[in-house]
Amino acid sequence: MASKQLSLSMQHDAGFERHRKATRRDVFLAEMDKVVPWAELCAVIEPYYPKDPVGGGRRPMGLERMLRIYFLQQWYALSDPAVEEALYDPAAMHRFVGIDLGQEGAPDETTVCKFRHLLERHGLAGALFAAVSAHLKRHGMTLSQGPIVNATIIAARSSTKNKAKARDPQMH
Repeated sequence: MASKQLSLSMQHDAGFERHRKATRRDVFLAEMDKVVPWAELCAVIEPYYPKDPVGGGRRPMGLERMLRIYFLQQWYALSDPAVEEALYDPAAMHRFVGIDLGQEGAPDETTVCKFRHLLERHGLAGALFAAVSAHLKRHGMTLSQGPIVNATIIAARSSTKNKAKARDPQMH
């Protein structure tokens, strides 16, 4: 992709997060950026890719950008909504945890492992997840677990459907 001036948010990611560690994903994507023949692949798609808005709609996104998004979807098994989310909020997790990478580093994997083992050793992990699940259930939600990008909270219907409190057979 053509080099562009960094936006303030990109400068923030590049400059203010001095304690940020390159992840395996960072390394993998940097390598793929170098080795994938983007121009050649785009040339294959280009005759089929729209050049003007179809039916007065939005202008098409750049072909290489869309190809890169497609590859992200394939490499990380992302649905269309999940890849959109991934493109908008790459810093969601460290914000969720409360880590300011401009001021401090993230805990290393040994620290994380020791904490997980502490919870397991004292039988706390199951109780913690049960408490969160119960809280969500009281609020009409359930937690759907999946790959990291697909974990979502879903509004769950009640398992009773009628005044007689008969169970819906599909809600098992």
